[in-house]
Amino acid sequence: MLDLIILSLHYFICFLISIAVWRGPKDMDLHSSSTEGAETEAPDGLVFIGKEEDIKMSQTITAKVDGREIVVFYHEGKFHALDSRCYRKIFACVISDIDGQACIVCPWHKFKITLETGEGLYEGVNPLEPSPIPKWQSKGVKQRIHKVTIDNGNVYVSPPDLSVSFDSDYYADKYKNGGELAMGK
Repeated sequence: MLDLIILSLHYFICFLISIAVWRGPKDMDLHSSSTEGAETEAPDGLVFIGKEEDIKMSQTITAKVDGREIVVFYHEGKFHALDSRCYRKIFACVISDIDGQACIVCPWHKFKITLETGEGLYEGVNPLEPSPIPKWQSKGVKQRIHKVTIDNGNVYVSPPDLSVSFDSDYYADKYKNGGELAMGK
Protein backbone atom coordinates (compact mmCIF):
# COMPACT_ATOMS: atom_id res chain seq x y z
CA MET A 1 0.00 0.00 0.00
CA LEU A 2 2.86 2.35 0.85
CA ASP A 3 4.40 1.67 -2.58
CA LEU A 4 1.14 2.69 -4.26
CA ILE A 5 1.01 5.94 -2.26
CA ILE A 6 4.65 6.76 -3.08
CA LEU A 7 4.11 5.96 -6.77
CA SER A 8 0.96 8.10 -6.89
CA LEU A 9 2.77 10.98 -5.19
CA HIS A 10 5.66 10.63 -7.66
CA TYR A 11 3.30 10.84 -10.67
CA PHE A 12 1.45 13.79 -9.16
CA ILE A 13 4.72 15.69 -8.59
CA CYS A 14 5.88 14.88 -12.14
CA PHE A 15 2.55 16.12 -13.44
CA LEU A 16 2.85 19.39 -11.52
CA ILE A 17 6.41 19.92 -12.73
CA SER A 18 5.43 19.29 -16.34
CA ILE A 19 2.54 21.75 -16.09
CA ALA A 20 4.79 24.37 -14.47
CA VAL A 21 7.41 23.97 -17.19
CA TRP A 22 4.83 23.84 -19.98
CA ARG A 23 2.93 26.90 -18.74
CA GLY A 24 6.01 28.74 -17.45
CA PRO A 25 6.95 32.32 -18.25
CA LYS A 26 9.39 31.12 -20.92
CA ASP A 27 6.55 30.38 -23.37
CA MET A 28 6.63 32.45 -26.52
CA ASP A 29 4.31 32.65 -29.50
CA LEU A 30 6.43 32.95 -32.61
CA HIS A 31 5.34 32.51 -36.21
CA SER A 32 7.52 32.20 -39.27
CA SER A 33 5.34 34.82 -40.92
CA SER A 34 6.34 37.39 -38.30
CA THR A 35 7.35 40.80 -39.59
CA GLU A 36 9.04 42.06 -36.46
CA GLY A 37 12.30 42.89 -38.21
CA ALA A 38 15.70 41.39 -38.84
CA GLU A 39 16.27 40.40 -35.21
CA THR A 40 13.29 38.03 -35.08
CA GLU A 41 13.62 36.37 -38.47
CA ALA A 42 16.66 35.35 -40.44
CA PRO A 43 16.64 36.12 -44.15
CA ASP A 44 16.49 32.45 -45.11
CA GLY A 45 13.13 31.85 -43.39
CA LEU A 46 14.39 30.70 -40.00
CA VAL A 47 12.21 31.60 -37.01
CA PHE A 48 13.72 33.53 -34.09
CA ILE A 49 13.27 31.61 -30.81
CA GLY A 50 15.29 33.61 -28.30
CA LYS A 51 18.69 34.80 -27.16
CA GLU A 52 21.30 32.07 -26.87
CA GLU A 53 22.33 33.03 -23.32
CA ASP A 54 18.71 33.17 -22.10
CA ILE A 55 17.98 29.67 -23.39
CA LYS A 56 21.24 28.33 -21.98
CA MET A 57 20.26 29.74 -18.61
CA SER A 58 16.69 28.36 -18.63
CA GLN A 59 17.69 25.08 -20.39
CA THR A 60 14.24 24.90 -22.06
CA ILE A 61 11.90 27.19 -23.96
CA THR A 62 8.66 26.55 -25.80
CA ALA A 63 7.58 28.48 -28.86
CA LYS A 64 5.09 28.30 -31.70
CA VAL A 65 6.42 28.00 -35.22
CA ASP A 66 3.75 28.19 -37.92
CA GLY A 67 1.18 27.56 -35.17
CA ARG A 68 2.98 24.36 -34.14
CA GLU A 69 4.23 24.16 -30.55
CA ILE A 70 7.89 23.19 -30.27
CA VAL A 71 10.32 22.91 -27.40
CA VAL A 72 13.98 23.89 -27.58
CA PHE A 73 16.38 22.28 -25.12
CA TYR A 74 19.93 23.24 -24.23
CA HIS A 75 21.58 20.06 -22.99
CA GLU A 76 25.28 19.26 -22.59
CA GLY A 77 26.43 22.10 -24.84
CA LYS A 78 23.93 21.52 -27.67
CA PHE A 79 20.57 22.94 -28.70
CA HIS A 80 17.80 20.52 -29.70
CA ALA A 81 14.29 21.32 -30.99
CA LEU A 82 11.37 18.89 -31.13
CA ASP A 83 7.61 19.05 -31.39
CA SER A 84 6.39 19.65 -27.85
CA ARG A 85 3.84 16.85 -28.14
CA CYS A 86 5.18 13.31 -28.12
CA TYR A 87 3.69 10.86 -30.52
CA ARG A 88 1.07 10.07 -27.88
CA LYS A 89 0.38 13.20 -25.86
CA ILE A 90 2.73 15.76 -24.28
CA PHE A 91 6.30 16.03 -23.06
CA ALA A 92 7.48 16.85 -19.62
CA CYS A 93 10.74 18.70 -19.98
CA VAL A 94 12.86 16.12 -18.18
CA ILE A 95 15.91 14.74 -19.95
CA SER A 96 17.30 11.29 -19.09
CA ASP A 97 20.32 9.38 -20.33
CA ILE A 98 19.16 6.16 -22.01
CA ASP A 99 21.90 3.89 -23.31
CA GLY A 100 24.25 6.86 -23.78
CA GLN A 101 21.68 9.05 -25.54
CA ALA A 102 19.91 12.13 -24.20
CA CYS A 103 16.18 11.33 -24.23
CA ILE A 104 12.87 12.84 -23.26
CA VAL A 105 10.70 10.46 -21.24
CA CYS A 106 6.93 10.88 -21.55
CA PRO A 107 5.53 11.03 -17.99
CA TRP A 108 2.30 9.27 -18.97
CA HIS A 109 3.42 6.57 -21.39
CA LYS A 110 7.12 6.30 -20.47
CA PHE A 111 8.07 6.55 -24.15
CA LYS A 112 11.73 7.41 -24.61
CA ILE A 113 12.60 9.75 -27.49
CA THR A 114 16.13 10.81 -28.41
CA LEU A 115 16.88 14.52 -28.64
CA GLU A 116 19.29 14.06 -31.55
CA THR A 117 17.08 12.10 -33.96
CA GLY A 118 13.53 11.91 -32.61
CA GLU A 119 13.90 8.15 -32.52
CA GLY A 120 11.72 6.12 -30.14
CA LEU A 121 13.59 3.65 -27.94
CA TYR A 122 12.40 0.57 -26.09
CA GLU A 123 14.09 -2.13 -24.07
CA GLY A 124 13.52 -5.60 -25.46
CA VAL A 125 15.04 -9.04 -25.74
CA ASN A 126 15.87 -11.24 -28.70
CA PRO A 127 14.18 -14.57 -27.90
CA LEU A 128 16.57 -16.34 -30.28
CA GLU A 129 19.55 -15.60 -28.03
CA PRO A 130 20.50 -18.43 -25.66
CA SER A 131 20.16 -16.18 -22.60
CA PRO A 132 18.19 -13.15 -23.72
CA ILE A 133 19.38 -9.93 -22.14
CA PRO A 134 17.27 -6.77 -22.49
CA LYS A 135 18.87 -4.24 -24.86
CA TRP A 136 17.80 -0.80 -26.03
CA GLN A 137 16.34 -0.93 -29.52
CA SER A 138 14.84 1.55 -31.96
CA LYS A 139 11.19 1.96 -32.90
CA GLY A 140 12.31 4.26 -35.71
CA VAL A 141 11.90 8.03 -35.87
CA LYS A 142 8.66 8.91 -34.10
CA GLN A 143 9.19 12.55 -33.19
CA ARG A 144 9.66 15.50 -35.53
CA ILE A 145 12.88 17.32 -34.78
CA HIS A 146 13.63 20.85 -35.99
CA LYS A 147 17.00 22.20 -37.13
CA VAL A 148 18.45 24.78 -34.73
CA THR A 149 20.73 27.56 -36.00
CA ILE A 150 22.76 29.96 -33.83
CA ASP A 151 23.64 33.32 -35.39
CA ASN A 152 25.04 36.35 -33.54
CA GLY A 153 23.82 35.08 -30.17
CA ASN A 154 20.30 34.41 -31.47
CA VAL A 155 18.66 30.99 -31.66
CA TYR A 156 16.58 30.19 -34.74
CA VAL A 157 14.56 27.12 -35.74
CA SER A 158 13.75 25.98 -39.26
CA PRO A 159 10.03 25.70 -40.04
CA PRO A 160 8.95 22.06 -40.33
CA ASP A 161 9.23 20.22 -43.64
CA LEU A 162 5.77 18.70 -43.74
CA SER A 163 6.48 16.68 -46.89
CA VAL A 164 7.75 13.95 -44.53
CA SER A 165 5.35 12.64 -41.89
CA PHE A 166 6.15 11.54 -38.31
CA ASP A 167 3.95 10.04 -35.60
CA SER A 168 4.21 13.25 -33.53
CA ASP A 169 2.49 15.20 -36.35
CA TYR A 170 -0.89 13.78 -35.33
CA TYR A 171 -0.79 15.36 -31.86
CA ALA A 172 0.96 18.51 -33.06
CA ASP A 173 -1.84 19.10 -35.59
CA LYS A 174 -4.56 18.12 -33.13
CA TYR A 175 -3.27 20.65 -30.60
CA LYS A 176 -2.76 23.29 -33.30
CA ASN A 177 -6.32 22.92 -34.60
CA GLY A 178 -8.23 22.17 -31.41
CA GLY A 179 -6.23 23.60 -28.54
CA GLU A 180 -6.06 22.12 -25.06
CA LEU A 181 -9.62 20.78 -25.05
CA ALA A 182 -8.88 18.59 -28.06
CA MET A 183 -5.97 17.08 -26.17
CA GLY A 184 -8.25 15.85 -23.39
CA LYS A 185 -6.22 17.52 -20.66
